[in-house]
Amino acid sequence: MDYVAPGEIVSDALKAAVKKAGLPARDMLIRGALSGVFLGYATSLVFVALSQGLPALVGAVIFPVGFVMLVLLGLELATGNFALLPAAFMDQQISARAMLRNWAWVYAGNLIGSVLYALLFYVAITSFGANNGGALGDQVRKIAEAKTVGYAALGMGGWGTAFVKAMLCNWMVTMGTMLAFISRSTIGKIAAMWLPITVFFAHGYEHSIVNMFVIPAGLYLGAPVSLGQWWWWNQLPVTLGNILAGALLTGLPLWYTYARKQEYAVQSAQAGAGVAVAAGD
Repeated sequence: MDYVAPGEIVSDALKAAVKKAGLPARDMLIRGALSGVFLGYATSLVFVALSQGLPALVGAVIFPVGFVMLVLLGLELATGNFALLPAAFMDQQISARAMLRNWAWVYAGNLIGSVLYALLFYVAITSFGANNGGALGDQVRKIAEAKTVGYAALGMGGWGTAFVKAMLCNWMVTMGTMLAFISRSTIGKIAAMWLPITVFFAHGYEHSIVNMFVIPAGLYLGAPVSLGQWWWWNQLPVTLGNILAGALLTGLPLWYTYARKQEYAVQSAQAGAGVAVAAGD
């Protein structure tokens, strides 16, 4: 059958996490960079739609193309790994060091790819700085400012808002990561992944890797945002919120209810004893 039961999904996810934890650093960097580029492409596609006056919901519907491409190619996205690897760690299949190693290298790769695409995007829409990017450039500058100085204007309330929006974002993004295992067919995987990614983007929540493209692109285009404002008012709280949600709201709950070993072993033993008693009677 095409459909994969939840228990099998978590089992497959744990196997994938072990493979990810064992990747050489160079592969994590390359695969992470490609993921950053693909999400950058998807985000700039949304900006194209918005700059043409299309509703924001249209952007949410088309954004998952980047996520789908990177998952189908088996690339590395830090936000998805924030759910997969903690589950494998709790299952005692990987060490904490291996988990943190993966997060660090993949996050770095995501950053490299995202910033590189942001630079190429800037060059493309401004003809090497000959113009300001027109309506598309205005859209990027506006959003980059909202994600940084907009939060800064609220003080620590803005920092907290970015953190909570990041939690709500990665709860859905990691659902997309898990739902990639729910089907044996490519079409089934695409349809399943599309749903939660559209949901998160439509709400305007905060994704740390998407922001690695959006804010640098805004900086290249002249948005009045400093590197310090980018990292303190957005990248730091958003990354922490993404980690917390991925681990505590997706990875660990699904592992606990479907894959924890000790209690299942006890239950199986008790069930076996019950069958033996019944047979003896």
